[in-house]
Amino acid sequence: MKRFILACAFIAALSASVFAQQSTAFAEKPALVTSIGQSADFEMIKVLLNRAKVPYTADSLVKAEKLDGSAKTLILVVGASSKGLGAAGISAEAELVRTHALLKKAKELKLSIIVMHVGGAARRGAMSDSFIKPCMEVADYAIVVASGDEDGLFTDLAAKAKINLAKVDRISAAGTPLAASFK
Repeated sequence: MKRFILACAFIAALSASVFAQQSTAFAEKPALVTSIGQSADFEMIKVLLNRAKVPYTADSLVKAEKLDGSAKTLILVVGASSKGLGAAGISAEAELVRTHALLKKAKELKLSIIVMHVGGAARRGAMSDSFIKPCMEVADYAIVVASGDEDGLFTDLAAKAKINLAKVDRISAAGTPLAASFK
């Protein structure tokens, strides 16, 4: 009997650490979704938002001055892609400047900020990390594919920011915690 109770306690603790979904919906609609790092993951998040029937606008290169308060939640799809940055005609340095300005304006407007990293381990590295860190510092919630947090970066940053972090096994599973975060 003791083994059974210990096993149940272990499974409960593991589940809580792997999937810390928001206990209450906090984000208001509509959302604005943008790419931070210009990865193709941005397109996948749009599909998840459509499935969840969350009203949103999408602009992979939105600038701070375009934030006018019409969107109530900012969804940041974080993951660097050299190919994506090149196709967008923007350098990593310019993308980082855009990111910092966007984050500052979003905080001024008191927007809810959801960080999503769904590219897994393949979308990590020094360039991605340079985008992840400032986004996590101001986020209200983060959703990541678990393989993207093998080194514990998201776990550590979420703890420092005192926010919930939902870890999912695959991109398609990210839709559940994303939809649940909206009122």
